[in-house]
Amino acid sequence: MTVRVIIADDHPVFLEGLRVLLASTAGLDVVGAAEDGAALLDLTERIPCDVVVVDLDMPGVDGAAATHQIAQRHPQVAVLVLTMHDDDESVHRALRAGARGYVLKGAAQGAIVRAIEALAEGATVLHGTIGGKVLQAATERRPSAAFPTLSTREMEVLELVARGLANPAIAERLFLTVKTVQNRVSDLLAKTGSSSRAELVARARDAGLGGTP
Repeated sequence: MTVRVIIADDHPVFLEGLRVLLASTAGLDVVGAAEDGAALLDLTERIPCDVVVVDLDMPGVDGAAATHQIAQRHPQVAVLVLTMHDDDESVHRALRAGARGYVLKGAAQGAIVRAIEALAEGATVLHGTIGGKVLQAATERRPSAAFPTLSTREMEVLELVARGLANPAIAERLFLTVKTVQNRVSDLLAKTGSSSRAELVARARDAGLGGTP
């Protein structure tokens, strides 16, 4: 089976190098290349593909926003984020947006190829230490025990509230509307028995949530 791949990166030299690598790999067919998020979204609307490889840092529509739109419009397409960022926020933002894989640009060429092939077969790929960090975060962030009635999405909103983010910033991070976030925060106040946002933040931080915005 031939895997159809669209690639996107705002560095032309890297983009061309990636195109050459994938084009020379049996079973992979690069059907499109873009240097920004808007162009990537246009390609995915016009050209059928199986895997999209995208950088996070791109002008205009960034990689996470593009990933979110692709995941919404074409759920059958697997998105692999190929980036230099290994910080927790970048990883979690990409995964929340719908990425099925996350590989660092410093990975060996074979690792990038294998990640694309694995995603095409339905697997999830977290390169190197990324997988360990995601597992550790999932293990460490157990303050949900303090809020057993909250859903996963409500816990995500509560985490960002605890960091001090305003509703518009939370909406951007979680790809929600501001109105939806407002409703979630109101629900959180009621479910946690908090009389104000400040009290909600205090309760969340006591439970281990929050940190640097």
